[in-house]
Amino acid sequence: MTVRLDFVDAGEAVDLTAFLARLVHYDKAAAVRLQAAGDTLAVFGRPPSFEVLAVRTARLAKPYEYGLDTSLDVTVSAGEFLEAVAEAGEAEETAGTAVVPEAVTGPPWAGVLPPRAGWRQVHGLPSAGEVRELVRDAVAEFRGRVEELAPERRVRAELDLVGREIWSREIPGTQLPVRAAHAAHALGFLRGDALDLLSAGPWLRLRTPFGSIALRRTGVGALTVTPT
Repeated sequence: MTVRLDFVDAGEAVDLTAFLARLVHYDKAAAVRLQAAGDTLAVFGRPPSFEVLAVRTARLAKPYEYGLDTSLDVTVSAGEFLEAVAEAGEAEETAGTAVVPEAVTGPPWAGVLPPRAGWRQVHGLPSAGEVRELVRDAVAEFRGRVEELAPERRVRAELDLVGREIWSREIPGTQLPVRAAHAAHALGFLRGDALDLLSAGPWLRLRTPFGSIALRRTGVGALTVTPT
C-alpha cells in the first residue's frame, strides 16, 4: 500500500525540499529517518564530516494515518524522498502530498536519536549574529591555514587535522562545538535572530525556527536512545 504524507500546504514541502537538497549535496547516498505522529513530521539526517544530527520538522494537514497505524517511523533514501517532496511542492493538483519511498537499511546513527522530551534551556549562548560571525571567522581561518600549507601537505589527512582543531572549539559560554553552528549555517538553519541552546542528558541541541542541530557530548551521563 502506498504511504502518503499530506503537508498543511505546498510551502511546507518547498521548505523541506531545500533541507533535503542540502543533505543530498553533501552525500548523494544519504538516508533520512522519518517520524510522523499526529500533525507533525520530523526528518533526521546526518551530513557527513559535521558529526551532528540535523532535524527538520514539517506540519501535516491532518494527523498521520496508515491503515491501523497512527504513527510513521521509517528510514528512506534522502534522494528519493527529495524527489517526492519536490513534486509535492510543484504539482498543483497534488500540492502538499508526498509519497514515502520504500524503506532502506538505515545507517548506525539512525538507531540513536535525540530524546523527544525533557529538553531544558541552556544559558550563555551568544546572539545569532555573533554565532554567524564566529562561523565566518572559523571558515576564514580554515581557508587561510590551508593556503599556508605547502602544496605537498594539502592532503586529506592534513586538512582533517586543521578542520578538527578549528571545529571542535567550543562556542564561548557553552559546551557546544563550533561544528554544530557550522552545520546549522551550511543547512540553512542559521537565519534570523531566534536561536537557543537546549540540553537533555548527554545531548545538546541548537534550535532555530528553520531546524535544529543535535549532538551527544562525550562522557556526560548515559546514552539516550530513541527506540527504533
